[in-house]
Amino acid sequence: MTGQRRIILRILDKASDHPDVEELHRRAVAVDARIALSTVYRTMRLLVEAGIVERHEFSEGRARYESAAHEHHDHLIDLVSGHVIEFQSPEIEALQAQIAAKLGYRIVGHRLQLFGLPLTQEERERNAGSAVTKPSC
Repeated sequence: MTGQRRIILRILDKASDHPDVEELHRRAVAVDARIALSTVYRTMRLLVEAGIVERHEFSEGRARYESAAHEHHDHLIDLVSGHVIEFQSPEIEALQAQIAAKLGYRIVGHRLQLFGLPLTQEERERNAGSAVTKPSC
């Protein structure tokens, strides 16, 4: 693990978003101007292969990354802003396990990505009485 790769990994581990390679490069160059874009690409490929980093392709056609050390969560992608909202749902996890068991399997891993559009004011008012709460980002 080179010093430049350590910088890239540290930046990704501290990220509260899901940066793509170009954003990681921009952040890395702020720490060490010698880090090339190609170094970031190679580093991300190696970190994904090693299971240290997770690669996601949400909706915009570019890969985005996060540390694999984070607690399991799923993603809701806002198709207007591109914002990625992380959430956890014990109900969804239980339902997935039930479905897998019914089909004769046990889950060893999964990814759930929801793609959505923000509700209109009318829709928000209609749903105001529901039990669903907005997760923190």
